[in-house]
Amino acid sequence: MVLVGASGSGKSAWARANYRAQEIVSSDDLRGIVGSGRHDLDASADAFRLLDDILAARARRGLTCVVDTVGLEQERRRGYLAVAKATGLPAVAVLFDAPAAVAKQRNALRDRPVPATALSAQLDRAAGVRAELEAEGWDEVVVLRSESSSVPRPAIEPQPPAEPDGLSFVLQVSRFPWGEDPAGWLRGIALAAHEAGFSGIALMDHLIQIPQVDRAWTPIPEPWVTLGMLAGLDTDLRLGTLVSPVTFRPPGITAKTVATLDAISGGRAFLGIGAGWWEREHAAYGVAFPPAAHRLDQLEVAIETIRALWSPGTKAYAGERVSLPESTCYPRPVSNVPIIVGGSGERRTLRIAARLADGCNLPCDESLDRRIAVLRRHCEQVGRDPDEVAVTVLDLPVVGRDRDEVWARVEQHRGPTTAAAFARTHHAGTPVEQRERYAALAERGVSTVFLSPVHLHAPEDVLALAPMLQ
Repeated sequence: MVLVGASGSGKSAWARANYRAQEIVSSDDLRGIVGSGRHDLDASADAFRLLDDILAARARRGLTCVVDTVGLEQERRRGYLAVAKATGLPAVAVLFDAPAAVAKQRNALRDRPVPATALSAQLDRAAGVRAELEAEGWDEVVVLRSESSSVPRPAIEPQPPAEPDGLSFVLQVSRFPWGEDPAGWLRGIALAAHEAGFSGIALMDHLIQIPQVDRAWTPIPEPWVTLGMLAGLDTDLRLGTLVSPVTFRPPGITAKTVATLDAISGGRAFLGIGAGWWEREHAAYGVAFPPAAHRLDQLEVAIETIRALWSPGTKAYAGERVSLPESTCYPRPVSNVPIIVGGSGERRTLRIAARLADGCNLPCDESLDRRIAVLRRHCEQVGRDPDEVAVTVLDLPVVGRDRDEVWARVEQHRGPTTAAAFARTHHAGTPVEQRERYAALAERGVSTVFLSPVHLHAPEDVLALAPMLQ
């Protein structure tokens, strides 16, 4: 983002109001580093050489760069534009259109005003720069006009946060830093989720903590036992897994487990189910891990078996893949327990979801629109209304109260991944930015977001998510 405008047009004040200090590359500040002060014009050549190096280094890493110079030299702007194009960053020029009287008034208030002749020359130059900007190839040219000596308004007018209409939010808990009080920590997280406005809690179903989340020797509890405990709390949270591998339990045992949870929770259970993927935990616990095609066969068998055991009565069942001499499963679920298939395999997993499931959980990434379209095509091919299969997503965001906290959390959790890549894949942003993103997901047909922030350690972290949900 290159700021363009005469001295006193409000560029630096606007940048400071809208961006982190580390994101702003200011020629004045660099004069203060390599010269005697911010207005040491003798240090300009060295300052601009340093600016170019900093800009190139940040752009190579995909980081936001706000170039705070006068910006009226076309050759320099073309150089900045070339850096953006070479590194694949969007390039935005922001023109500050301040009346001459306003710029002169602001300039007069400075400790060291720009000489009147120099400022007049800048104002004359700025008057004709918009046409140049439009022709230079910027992805966007934004014009800010200020009629007073106050700081210009941001490029995008502040709007009420977008409302994610129709979305429900389920807190997915994947990390368990519970210290010496597991039950107390779990209780605190659940009660905070209820207070924050979540509609439910989901737990991962793994035997060993997965490397994407934490170290193998950190706790990861058996989910259905844990959900049974949470069912006893005074909340209306829905409770289930995202997702249970079909390889871990015979499908009839899963049916019995979920039916029991639904009964004791007053109809608040859901079942996320999938084919499983992590061979290591199967080997460590002596659980068979057949090839993917066989596991997907198991997924179909499991869903059919579970639905048969949840059906009324105790009669025998003979279906497409399953035959049972009786369907005696008491207690019955007291609600229509949703079955959500987790997985993104477009040829078979999404087809299984289209045929047999109440919902399909998809990754919240750039593939989402394509996979939603594939799921809907599968529904049409098997003769089912696509609206009968809810689309849910697993979202792993980095959330902070402001840009500084967002980027502090990116640095804390990114590991060997570059900051820009981690921020992009984890949708790093403030609550207002997250609400806008969720509103867009709702428009694309998503009904539920399973929200699993990477920095969830305590109930306070859950409560801090409330502005995103309400």
